[in-house]
Amino acid sequence: MGSPKALLEAWGETFIDRLIGVFAVHCAPVVTVLGYHADAVRSGMRRAAQTAIVINPRPEEGQLSSLQCGLARVPAEAEAVLFTPVDHPGIGAATVAALIEVFHRTGARAVVPVHAGRHGHPVLCSRELAAELAALPARARARDAVHSRGVAYVEVEDAGTVQDIDDPEAYRAFAAAGGAA
Repeated sequence: MGSPKALLEAWGETFIDRLIGVFAVHCAPVVTVLGYHADAVRSGMRRAAQTAIVINPRPEEGQLSSLQCGLARVPAEAEAVLFTPVDHPGIGAATVAALIEVFHRTGARAVVPVHAGRHGHPVLCSRELAAELAALPARARARDAVHSRGVAYVEVEDAGTVQDIDDPEAYRAFAAAGGAA
């Protein structure tokens, strides 16, 4: 991207600040894992006081390593965990609430939003599944454990759940659609 994705703008906030705000409506604590460019991202955060910041010392090992760093910071009494990569800044608080409601109603091991036939983020996982994710070997994929059994898929209108801003072209399209206004 040429700069940390976490510091790109979405609706007048950085991606990371927007997601902290969305999650903070329904979750406590909010845990933010920083990897590459951790110092720059931390210094650019406006909502740092609303989150527990964890540094991934091995971001080159991939997203699972960051997820595992974050899971290590979640309180043992947490009933469930929600997680998303920072490149999904369009997720809405109503989606987070819907996933939590389905979790409480069904007791599913995982709750995954679906928009236009595509699985998205954030993913909600039970305490038991979170422990399994924390114990996965480095080469494993979290999605395999999440989608293995006991998952509830929730249809949502929230296109932000599947909108992955991974490259400059995706960010330009996001901005042109009003996402970076």
